[in-house]
Amino acid sequence: MSIELREMTLGQYKQVLLIRIDIGMGKGKMAVQAAHGALIASEASRLNRRSWYDSWKRGGQAKIAVKAESADVLLRTMKRAKEDGLPVALVEDAGLTQLTPGTATCLAVGPAPVGLIDPITSQMKLL
Repeated sequence: MSIELREMTLGQYKQVLLIRIDIGMGKGKMAVQAAHGALIASEASRLNRRSWYDSWKRGGQAKIAVKAESADVLLRTMKRAKEDGLPVALVEDAGLTQLTPGTATCLAVGPAPVGLIDPITSQMKLL
């Protein structure tokens, strides 16, 4: 089924935020990293998949936060999402507080149709 047909069939959009749980980030740090990812990926969607972005905005801007056990999980998920044409944003920490500079902390996928994101992220546990 084509992306356009899936989009028309589903009509639901969301963004999924994968947050690393193996690096000891505090709750506030996790929230900030998720915010960075959400903004960067939503801007990518706005610029490159405007109909997805507009539908997501009108539909309440659904976001789901899930656990990622390692940087490898972020990178594998990012690769698959990119292959499927989804907007993504990998957040790497600046190293000013808790983490070493360049530490991958979060991956945002979408906003995009639920039917395209779910095959990639639905097996992940909620944060």
